[in-house]
Amino acid sequence: MNQRLNFATAAPELYEHLSALDQLIGEHIEHSLFELVKLRASIINGCAFCVDMHSADALKAGESTARLFGLAAWWETPLYTPRERAALALTDAATEFGGRGVPDDVYEAASAEFDDEALTYLVAAIGMINFWNRMAITFQTTPRSARGGR
Repeated sequence: MNQRLNFATAAPELYEHLSALDQLIGEHIEHSLFELVKLRASIINGCAFCVDMHSADALKAGESTARLFGLAAWWETPLYTPRERAALALTDAATEFGGRGVPDDVYEAASAEFDDEALTYLVAAIGMINFWNRMAITFQTTPRSARGGR
């Protein structure tokens, strides 16, 4: 696979604004939860660049390998708090809408764990990582680890 385009250099102003929005969202979500959400959506979407980046970032921030690997089947392991489980369920539902959107039970579980502001930022985080995934997948962005960097 060859990288098609470096969107950060092709449209630096867009990249700068998107990065600033991502940073703003991250300032309103616990760092570990933010990384779990970004990694889970990236796994669902099959974004190699983002899986590589967010797993490395989470490890650097002290996340355990068991919790990172467990994201593949998060609903079957007790490694996540009720708050994290609600966020991961919402991430799954909002990443793979299907024909009916986000089910009421998933939304209600998330709204029970997050106040309105936190829930808004959580949904923004899910939307943002899905956007980044689509950019990286479309342009076949080469993962850092495949370029010899970490």
